[in-house]
Amino acid sequence: MGRTEKVKGITIEKLLELTHEEDVLPLRIVTGESTLHKEISTYDINRPGLALAGDYDYFDYERIQVFGRGEYHYLMKIVKKNTLVSIKKFFQYPITCCIFSNGNEPPDVFTVMAVKACVPILVSTLPTNTLSTRLTKILEDAFAPKTSIHGVLVEVFGVGILIIGKSGVGKSECALELIERGHRLVADDVVDIRPISDTFLIGSGAKLIRHHMEIRGLGIININHIFGVGAIRDKKQIQLVTGLEEWDAKKEYDRLGLEESVYTILGVEVPLLTIPVKPGRNIPILIETAAMNFRLHKLGYDTVNEFNKKLMKRIEEEKKDNGGNGS
Repeated sequence: MGRTEKVKGITIEKLLELTHEEDVLPLRIVTGESTLHKEISTYDINRPGLALAGDYDYFDYERIQVFGRGEYHYLMKIVKKNTLVSIKKFFQYPITCCIFSNGNEPPDVFTVMAVKACVPILVSTLPTNTLSTRLTKILEDAFAPKTSIHGVLVEVFGVGILIIGKSGVGKSECALELIERGHRLVADDVVDIRPISDTFLIGSGAKLIRHHMEIRGLGIININHIFGVGAIRDKKQIQLVTGLEEWDAKKEYDRLGLEESVYTILGVEVPLLTIPVKPGRNIPILIETAAMNFRLHKLGYDTVNEFNKKLMKRIEEEKKDNGGNGS
């Protein structure tokens, strides 16, 4: 497993890059281009209504300040009355950034004070609730711990499968055959992973090598160009881990599926399936079957338990038959 990275803060410039990549949060810079290096230290946001009304006792100034419709109209009201005391006090705090929703433009006096205080102002056309939800999600993702794993991430029958194993065991070749069979590649060689709400994991490929694969004997190939856009995904939830290892004749492998193993990444446990590799075994078909079995399990059908029930029922029937014959 790679080195885990914990993010303590991101700059406003980085936030703008992330919103541009996600393409779900349009933001326009009104003022403060030279202050975009300022760091955001938390993914929480604040609606400064009470602060504008003069109550600064519990003012969360370290958060991004979102001016919704209510805050905007109250701001315009106090500007019109020329009662600027609360606004002046607002900018006495080390404000990180201000974002206005609904396409509302901040009044000139507010902009002038922001420039003097080196506080960038952004405007979004989105409604306040939508802006807050999307902004919080992007910031949560940005602040989440990250790690990278040497492996291949593919989507097989809708299931995100992380294929791991020693170098040369055949991970990329297995993934290539899965792609040829109609499944999709997410990442090859290095899989970047981050948790979402500490409950599940999202994997993606590094930007530089995204949608590319390294195949021994062929070199680097572009999956998008060869197989088309339908053969790739930018990111996918990791739902199952398959560990490929060379067949060891001395090792006892699980033949019934009774052993439940997990692979822990960033504190999140993912079901682990170990597949021994040797000549003659069709690993891609095994992984396809594992994906279909995983889907059945999620739907409430447990093959192993069903088999055990049938086996125990058969044993009980044989006992009754033997008892009836006087055995």
